[in-house]
Amino acid sequence: MAQDMIGVLEEIKEEIFPEDEQSYPYAEWEKKREKVKQRLRDLPEYVERAADTVSFEKRGAGRPKKVDLVRRTMLFLFARLMNKSNRDVEDLLGMFEPLFGVTVSYKSIERLYSDEEVKTVLHNLFILLLQEEGVSGDFSGDGTGYSMTVTKHYRTNPKKKGKGYLYVFRVIDVDTGLYVAFGYSNRSEMEAFHKAMKMLTELGVKIDTLSLDKYFSSRKVLKLFGKETALYLIPKKNIANIGLEWARIIKRMIEDPYLFLKNYYLRNLSESGFSADKRRFGGLIRQKREDRREMALFSITLLHNIFTVRVRPG
Repeated sequence: MAQDMIGVLEEIKEEIFPEDEQSYPYAEWEKKREKVKQRLRDLPEYVERAADTVSFEKRGAGRPKKVDLVRRTMLFLFARLMNKSNRDVEDLLGMFEPLFGVTVSYKSIERLYSDEEVKTVLHNLFILLLQEEGVSGDFSGDGTGYSMTVTKHYRTNPKKKGKGYLYVFRVIDVDTGLYVAFGYSNRSEMEAFHKAMKMLTELGVKIDTLSLDKYFSSRKVLKLFGKETALYLIPKKNIANIGLEWARIIKRMIEDPYLFLKNYYLRNLSESGFSADKRRFGGLIRQKREDRREMALFSITLLHNIFTVRVRPG
């Protein structure tokens, strides 16, 4: 029965997601775009609020930071937004010295990726933005890969698998288009998925509905969610045992096939988000240390939430 449902996915896809450009509400998009401009104007205030919510013990012996925490955080976000090498950012900062009030070397910029204080402020900023926008409880999740070298890109390896790639899993709110959780791994997409689920739990976010790719359709994954969470995903073709977890999902298919498939295809939001993120912030991660790679990828998650605009076609 589940396999029969798969056959109608492509037929119903065009009906659920019309590709007619005339149906896209450009006026509504421009209206919501103003929210993005306002977020950018408010960003320094948001960063200050995020920094004020924590306190750090004074360092022992050693050279004190010559740039305060708020400006270090803004400097890091600026560097990530420019999507250029640290040396290029150093040159740009020479032009924008009046804005930041300080010039720093490319080495100082790189060290921001392992600055625990900046990392804490970014985490608080991520939560603050979610609190300001609100979280619906209806989510979609998917994974993607980032390259570590310029020689590896989408054309040479469309699936972004194997050595030379970093794995990221992000959970997106289908109502607002904001990312609500993030997971990173240098080994597998599944490990990144589990880290994202752990982050959701730690944030205390309730999951009402969740759409996932069939890659995550194992019973081991399904057991992570209780009856209160409605899962929308399709089983793999070699499924051998239904079990209680799949029985609930198939029952949902039978009760309302159209609604089930409509929710299942909300996964497209994740793919669209990844595509937009890589166009704006790049798909190459230059950092060599693991903690700095994770910081770079988390910052893309945060910047997405600053720039995203979720507009539903007519």
